[in-house]
Amino acid sequence: MGGSGADGTATGKRPNEQLSSWFRRSGWSKGELARQVNRRARQMGAHHISTDTSRVRRWLDGEQPREPIPRILSELFSERFGAVVTVEDLGLRSAHQSPSVSGVDLPWAAPQTISLISEFSRSDLMLARRGFLGTSLALAAGPALIEPMQRWLVPTSPADQDDDAGAPGGRRHSRLSMPELDLLESTTVMFRQWDAQCGGGLRRKAVVGQLHEVTDLLQEPQSDVTARRLFRCAAELSELAGWMSYDVGLQPNAQKYFVLALHAAKEAGDKALGSYILSSMSRQMIHVGRPDDALELIHLAQYGSRDCATARTQSMLYAMEARAYANMGQPGKCKRAVRMAENTFADAGDDGEPEPDWIRFFSEAELNGENAHSYRDLAYVAGRSPTYASLAEPVMERAVQLFEKDEEHQRSYALNLVGMATVHLLKREPERSTPLIEEALGIAKKVRSERVNTRLRKTVSTATRDFGELSEINQLTEQLTEELPEAAEAV
Repeated sequence: MGGSGADGTATGKRPNEQLSSWFRRSGWSKGELARQVNRRARQMGAHHISTDTSRVRRWLDGEQPREPIPRILSELFSERFGAVVTVEDLGLRSAHQSPSVSGVDLPWAAPQTISLISEFSRSDLMLARRGFLGTSLALAAGPALIEPMQRWLVPTSPADQDDDAGAPGGRRHSRLSMPELDLLESTTVMFRQWDAQCGGGLRRKAVVGQLHEVTDLLQEPQSDVTARRLFRCAAELSELAGWMSYDVGLQPNAQKYFVLALHAAKEAGDKALGSYILSSMSRQMIHVGRPDDALELIHLAQYGSRDCATARTQSMLYAMEARAYANMGQPGKCKRAVRMAENTFADAGDDGEPEPDWIRFFSEAELNGENAHSYRDLAYVAGRSPTYASLAEPVMERAVQLFEKDEEHQRSYALNLVGMATVHLLKREPERSTPLIEEALGIAKKVRSERVNTRLRKTVSTATRDFGELSEINQLTEQLTEELPEAAEAV
């Protein structure tokens, strides 16, 4: 086969030192690597791949192979060394893909979206331990994050689609039946329920595995309708994998999943789902202390879904807008967004249209919890203001009452118990905070959520700093040290 054959393009004149280094350390011969590539290609159904020693030598000399060769080599070297060896680590990247694919500025096209989700989820599955991608991922913020996300609104050009590489436009005959599709979608609903009940640490690996399976289906011939449903399923699963990663403290991983989810939602043509994904990204930016970025993402979500989002979704977006304004120290705009969230929520369900499952979580309890946290955040930004803490108290109390009756959302119940405790600490009422913290601690031992654990530790630390002379606070500190589980591992 020549240099421009089915599995390679002659592009390089410089030797690929990265690939050569991994190859030398592997102990393989060129012939053995060629045989393994061919065997893996046959397992994938890529029967057109036929690699030999001369082809391997050309790769080492700098030739850039086409997909799926880079992905196959990544898998083989990862298995050989027991650690994730990415395509970038091997110095390989298909010619049509951007060199920035390791960050968040990714190509907005169906084939690349499928390939990138598949590669990232496979890498995630390969090492089931915390922080395995910590050396190759960094959290994007500012213009580096916002500008690529703004391209979500740009219509996809037909020239960006490649029918042979998996774009929906070229598919006519589905291999997937409608009952199978229904089952895939119902499984996503089940995963979402598990997350709400048990936290992100318990089923994260299962969600990532399901996501990887969906990308495999997207690489098979499917009809346009089936492909769009599969992209929607991939978007929901990728968002959920991001949310679970965020919940257990894997922030760069979470952001990458969110970005990939937004790309999949665009391919599905689902703007409302895209706005929900952007709201998750916004929440993460608030968590890491970037409320200005959070506000930009929410405004992008609101603009992009203005003609299709339900009242419940719009209410959720207003509530997140209020959180961003609160953390920016803008009380007037925060209060206005809170009112908009409340007024819009009152219209939820009035049109009789069924709502997607991903927004079902945004209940009256969640609305009150978000708005109360906005007032609580304002209190901290305003120098521990008791006035804003007093605004937060009745709203947070209502959220706690509603979540107490909701067995499906135990993590949210724990977070709002902690939130109520912080309000009492702000009002210098430590004796009212301790029973709330104790109850939240009991829930924390049942759910796998590093977010809950971190907030508990931070709240108890604040109580100890401000009211350490009280015996009940000292007892609480000892109880926390003894009973709070260690940082949950992402599985």
